[in-house]
Amino acid sequence: MADTSSAQPVFRFAPSPNGLLHLGHALSAMLNHDMAQASNGRFLLRIEDIDRTRCRPEFETAIFDDLAWLGLEWEQPARRQSDHLDLYASALKRLDDMGLVYPSVMSRGEINAAVAEAETKGRTWPRDPDGAPLYPGSERNLGSEARNAVIASGKPHAWRLDMAKAALSAGAAPLTWQETGNGPEGETGIIAADPAAWGDVILSRSDTPSSYHLSVVVDDALQGITHVVRGRDLYHATAVHSLLQRLLDLPEPVYHHHRLLLGADGRKLSKSNRDTGIQAFREAGRTPADIRALIL
Repeated sequence: MADTSSAQPVFRFAPSPNGLLHLGHALSAMLNHDMAQASNGRFLLRIEDIDRTRCRPEFETAIFDDLAWLGLEWEQPARRQSDHLDLYASALKRLDDMGLVYPSVMSRGEINAAVAEAETKGRTWPRDPDGAPLYPGSERNLGSEARNAVIASGKPHAWRLDMAKAALSAGAAPLTWQETGNGPEGETGIIAADPAAWGDVILSRSDTPSSYHLSVVVDDALQGITHVVRGRDLYHATAVHSLLQRLLDLPEPVYHHHRLLLGADGRKLSKSNRDTGIQAFREAGRTPADIRALIL
């Protein structure tokens, strides 16, 4: 495990090559790069390409081209998550050995159907901070025989974190993180984490060997990341990351969540909106200085 006690700060920009970068990515990359320079720190690039069904080599190439055009320099080589799947599997196994994960075959459609049925009966169904209904937990207490049958069946399944057990295993000390940016309501300073708001989150799927939650905490620790600078849309997810860091004995970086750039419709920018892409601005004759002036 990397030693994050070093006095030199370490920042990272970690895009997924599943589309072209837009101005929101430029903002995050520039903030990480500039904060690293201002603190005499290091700036790393990580390619989060675990989802092989959506990630494509041409998008990875475009990431390198866009960041270089913006004038950003990162340590070589960039880290690719797809080269380190064994590390995420090892972390998942550790949680499994602790009795904190279980297999689940319930699909998103089945969850939505269960929620709809409950709500037609007047029940209010809990939702996570992103608004998605929480998993019902119907497979949480499978016996060893039933659990082995799920795995042996070959049916697509996910590995979920038993949030209640995980909270107990994390101990009595308050779960917090240090925030130097701002949350959606202006939260800053020492933040009380509430991972239970997410329910039994998925840590791995049959077709995707690691979830964002699991891989990001493993990577940040192994790369010695001391400062995580990212968009405010990931603010609430930090609670899950804090819990996993506690469970896996990983160092806890400082977090800085920054504002989001919004489109004309008031929503955060999307990779599907090519008109806000860095490449589109470059092809239109804009300069890196124009981009800085536009977003910073």
